[in-house]
Amino acid sequence: MLEKRKLGTQGLEVSAIGLGCMGMSRSYGVPDDAESTATIARAIELGCTFLDTAEAYGPFANEILLGQALKGKRDQVVIATKFGFTFSSNGISGTDSRPAHIRDVVEASLKRLQTDRIDLLYQHRVDPKVPIEDVAGAVKELIAEGKVLYFGLSEASEETIRRAHAVQPVSALQSEYSLWERGIEEHIRPALFELGIGLVPFSPLGRGFLTGKAKRAEDYPANDYRSRNDPRIQGANFDANMKIADIAREIAVAHHATPGQVALAWLLGCSPHIVPIPGTKRRVYLEENLGAAKLELSTEETDRLDAAAKLLGVAGARYTERMMSFVDI
Repeated sequence: MLEKRKLGTQGLEVSAIGLGCMGMSRSYGVPDDAESTATIARAIELGCTFLDTAEAYGPFANEILLGQALKGKRDQVVIATKFGFTFSSNGISGTDSRPAHIRDVVEASLKRLQTDRIDLLYQHRVDPKVPIEDVAGAVKELIAEGKVLYFGLSEASEETIRRAHAVQPVSALQSEYSLWERGIEEHIRPALFELGIGLVPFSPLGRGFLTGKAKRAEDYPANDYRSRNDPRIQGANFDANMKIADIAREIAVAHHATPGQVALAWLLGCSPHIVPIPGTKRRVYLEENLGAAKLELSTEETDRLDAAAKLLGVAGARYTERMMSFVDI
């Protein structure tokens, strides 16, 4: 069983590794609801009880799947979901964090999840049209009503985090953070430490790149997000970035582990208030990911991994230009 970790200082406690559920419903090939449901059940058996979803995943389909999978098990898990996007027939069309919209989204999410409360509610992306104080105030009201227990932000800047935290304490920031994505290290991680806010890294395996099973963008099927939306695995960028993946692979061999387990163990060792949420829709990969909790890296290995991105550099942006426009910087 996984140990527990605390996110923030408001009382939120979760499993040391969570389960990102997005790929069960979108972005990574054809959904398999039966295997996804079995993966959720297996996660709970193994003590991986921090489950991450969002209205945007589908949209809506992932919350429905999770709600059905958790019948009779709701009190065994911590559910995190998110608000903040608008949708069209082509997918995400913009942002909307107006207080009235937040309330509408929460009510709809509660129904899809078949629950009476959301344990951790994130603003999925910062809405430049709505003051973050208004957003935090709306979530504060929902917490007072018992419909939400804890407040989180995703891909938010240091300034936004501080302003939100002053209105309603933030328990967790979700942002991309991994061996090859270190953008939050200079300003945001120190602010989180100062304010007592936990960090939930998404894509901690570099969307599969750090697992040792990476493929070039053109080798993924058209219905896989990575085929067109991750510049880091396109063209010459793929070859340049393999240097970081190779270091994880070399360390993994010494431990009879997998490169993905090394990448996750590195994150777990960075701070007791970091909880990565590797995503998968298959039990075999879930079990592999959770094995990282037993892997202890030496100081020398950790230092080598710490330095990898700075020494080697990372080629390519982590999103397309359109998706980067939603990131608060």
